[in-house]
Formats: sequence, C-alpha cells, structure tokens
Amino acid sequence: MELEAVIGDITREHVDAIVNAANSSLMGGGGVDGAIHRAAGPGLLEECMELRRTELPDGLPAGRAVPTAGHDLPADWVIHTVGPNARRGETDPAVLASCFASSLDVAAEVGAATVAFPAVSAGVFGWAMDDVASIGVEAVRAWRPPEGGSGVEKVRFVLAGEEGLTAFTRALG
Repeated sequence: MELEAVIGDITREHVDAIVNAANSSLMGGGGVDGAIHRAAGPGLLEECMELRRTELPDGLPAGRAVPTAGHDLPADWVIHTVGPNARRGETDPAVLASCFASSLDVAAEVGAATVAFPAVSAGVFGWAMDDVASIGVEAVRAWRPPEGGSGVEKVRFVLAGEEGLTAFTRALG
C-alpha cells in the first residue's frame, strides 16, 4: 500500500473515500467534521440521522467506523470514525489505532482503493500531533484487508498545516 502525507483540504480530495474525524452523534461539529458536513450538503446529515435512528441509536463509539455516501463531495464515500478525546482522559493508543484500522476495514468493505485521512484526535480532541502521526501510520502499515475484502491501494494523510505534515512525514520515515 502506498502512503503519503500532504497539506490540503480533505473535502476536495479526489479519492474513493475520505475519513471524517466525527463526534459520536454523527451530526456534524467543528473542525474536519463540520467542514465535511458543510461540503457534502444536507444529504450527509440526513443519512447520519437515519443511522442514529436505526443502527446507532446511542451514537458511534470511539474506535469504530461507519460509512455513508459522499453526497456533494468528490469522494464516493465518507467513513466516519470517532477518535478518543484526550481532554476527557481518553488516552488509550489502541483506541486511536482502531480508528485507523476500522476505517480501512470499512473502506475495503465498500471497495474503496484510495482513502484520505485527517489527523484523527489531534486538534480539539487534544492528542499531540506526533502521537497521532506515529499511531496512525503504524496502524495503517499493520492493517490487512478482511477475508474476502478488497485491498486499499493508497492512503493519503491530508493535514491542515506544517505541524501535521512534519509529524506525519517523520512517522512515514
């Protein structure tokens, strides 16, 4: 699998799937989550509301992932994952690693060969960018497609600025 890190706007990525650093409600929020909801249009919120009514009445737990359509985005899919919130004492690296691995599992299930990730749990969730980069890159490198699933061929870490790019470039070695 090819891995790369770039500075950019994840809502403009021409990939099969983008990963949303969501909150458990799936109803949008700030940062990457809010930007994705705004760019995808009202259909994304409607689909998320349906998930909450049916499959996820208590919300999406940290470390898990769920797909929706991309709606008005260039990507066909949005894969929502909830990272651990360090500001609330959620500091287990295994939960953060699970965000990346679970998102790739979902990508394989929907047939996405190219996936763009943000720095899940950095920013408002309080994780240090270097930790997110090292845990995220390690989880992606360790990931294997589920039995019978298609493989993800390319992962692009799309970062908002130089701090993220530096951390992910270092983690990519």
